[in-house]
Amino acid sequence: MKTAAPEDMRTRDQVARAILESGPSTAVALADRLKLTPAGIRRHLDQLVADGILEEREPHIRSARTRGRPSKVFVMSDSGRERFEHSYDDLAVSALKYIAANSGEHLVTGFARHRAEEIVKRSQSVVGKAKNPIDGLAEFLSDEGYAANTHAHGIGIELCQHHCPIAHVAAEFPQLCEEETAAFSKILGTHVQRLATIAHGDGVCTTFIPQLLKSKSSNTSNTKRKLSTR
Repeated sequence: MKTAAPEDMRTRDQVARAILESGPSTAVALADRLKLTPAGIRRHLDQLVADGILEEREPHIRSARTRGRPSKVFVMSDSGRERFEHSYDDLAVSALKYIAANSGEHLVTGFARHRAEEIVKRSQSVVGKAKNPIDGLAEFLSDEGYAANTHAHGIGIELCQHHCPIAHVAAEFPQLCEEETAAFSKILGTHVQRLATIAHGDGVCTTFIPQLLKSKSSNTSNTKRKLSTR
């Protein structure tokens, strides 16, 4: 079996980490971002797929304007996440299964709620220092190993988590995702909607946040101005 050259291994690592950090991507986008030739990026992607690090999928969104077949996207596989970040904690899954079977599902929900409360508490210092609470939450999540970022989407903001250290546990116990979403809502002071999760097979955890934060702050400022002029 032929061993890959060190330079190829480094480039392959860069390609995989680019997807881990930025989420699903096409070969063209990756080649442009990493300054690689189309042939070069395809060679590395094919090998990463063969190694089980990446998976090739059909894009979720198809544009009516796009002619021909849409480009497939590459996403990090479960084994890829395990290799690049956290290993699966089978003990946690076994423990929660035992608790659910012997003491009741309500204790698992209670644990998920307790974990969410801890997220709210530990995020306060980071979110409080940020100019924008949503960016602060993304920074906190990245520090926790979730590789999070944000981008504008329609009338709101999408918070994307490109990695989930507990994805295998959350796949067994969706209460963890549900309570985590509730924690985000509490941290930001507005309703949020979870659109996708890695635990359910999506390439990235996506949470939609309506642009209510700015309007709330502006309304508060306007109220203060009106009161001061009276």
